[in-house]
Amino acid sequence: MRWLFLLLLVLNVFYYVWHQQEAPLRAKDVTPLSLYRGSQQDIRLLSETTESARDKAKPLQGDTDCLYVGGVARQETAQAIERRLSGMDIRVQSLPKDSPESGGFWLRVAPEGRRLLDDSKLQNLSKEFNELKHKIMQCEGVAPVE
Repeated sequence: MRWLFLLLLVLNVFYYVWHQQEAPLRAKDVTPLSLYRGSQQDIRLLSETTESARDKAKPLQGDTDCLYVGGVARQETAQAIERRLSGMDIRVQSLPKDSPESGGFWLRVAPEGRRLLDDSKLQNLSKEFNELKHKIMQCEGVAPVE
């Protein structure tokens, strides 16, 4: 048993010397993260990035995009939404249901009504009318299929 212990001790010493013969590792120069990021020092969400890029690309977004509210299957529900919005002094235009692929009945909110209809009011309307959706799209088209 003593010989086995001495053999293991010699092998450990040999292993230690062999690893010391290799070139020692040098500390790697690490460039600070602030140099990579430049002026952008905060964390931004992907949705914030796309919104800011869209705002820069289209300075007059209100002129080309419209708010559409609807997507309901029944015309009576769409009329109830229209009455509810006109009760809040928001003008809407009812769009005809051209095809079954249009996703239901939609209402186009007038541009001045879009400023009055903020996210909290849209949330309240969504709670009142379960299947209600809202989209911001080009004014020419009707809401796409989901």
